[in-house]
Amino acid sequence: MSGGDNALAVEFERHRPDMRAAAYRMLGSLTEAEDAVQEAWIRLAGSDSGAIRDLRAWLVTVVSRICLDMLRARQARKVTYLGTWLPEAVVEEYPENDAARQAELADSVGLALLVVLETLSPAERLAFVLHDVFDVGFDQIAQIIDRTPAAARQLASRGRRRVRGSAELVPPDLRAQRRVVDAFLAAARAGDFDGLMSVLDPDVVVHGDAGGVLPFGGAGLPAGAEGVARQARIASTFFLRTARPVVVNGGAGVLCGPPGRPTAVIGFTVHDGRIVEIDVIAAAEKFRLPES
Repeated sequence: MSGGDNALAVEFERHRPDMRAAAYRMLGSLTEAEDAVQEAWIRLAGSDSGAIRDLRAWLVTVVSRICLDMLRARQARKVTYLGTWLPEAVVEEYPENDAARQAELADSVGLALLVVLETLSPAERLAFVLHDVFDVGFDQIAQIIDRTPAAARQLASRGRRRVRGSAELVPPDLRAQRRVVDAFLAAARAGDFDGLMSVLDPDVVVHGDAGGVLPFGGAGLPAGAEGVARQARIASTFFLRTARPVVVNGGAGVLCGPPGRPTAVIGFTVHDGRIVEIDVIAAAEKFRLPES
């Protein structure tokens, strides 16, 4: 590798975290995000890098176009999921006494937000993520999606309206979330219906991606505090009893199953001291375990 190539690789690595973060928000898949970033490197290595005036802008454009193509291909395949589509989860050990790490985790993209983003069209999702999350101008977004700047602005606005109201937009307090989730688990294991009702939002919803193996009932996921509380008491006897605390996409969650053989990861969205959403990912290929 020549000196110029080495310098280009160093610059690319400097921008890699931002590219991966943007691609994950656009795709909801760490694996696909990393594929998109790698494809961007292949295209950069094969380009006339000397003609690139703003490498960051060039990389944002290339990664975004790759992600847009991947989203459109996914939509064209019309994949049928058992349950609800859920993103790949980022699972980490809970930082018990690490305040700095807890603050860093507050910047993670939550499962609830990714679920909402999946309901957007590819162009809406890209326009919203690039503008509202990464402060990319509408002129640049318009070039990526082959629309006018005004149309790009409208797409981002539509995406923003769909996202607005998501509890994940509220900066999370990980310790406060953990207390609520721990209270939920304790009440479920004790069969304490009133205790469960006290930590569940009246309109709580459950999303799950694996049909009959879900801990909250495979034949139709429960919604509403009473339905979720009833299913949680049942699940506690065979599923939630193995749950241990982890961090899921920056929020409080649990990893279920025997040590070394997890069966699911569950993320909780907590707002105003109550659980408003429970996301159960039981497809093993869709969650990455904490490094031992």
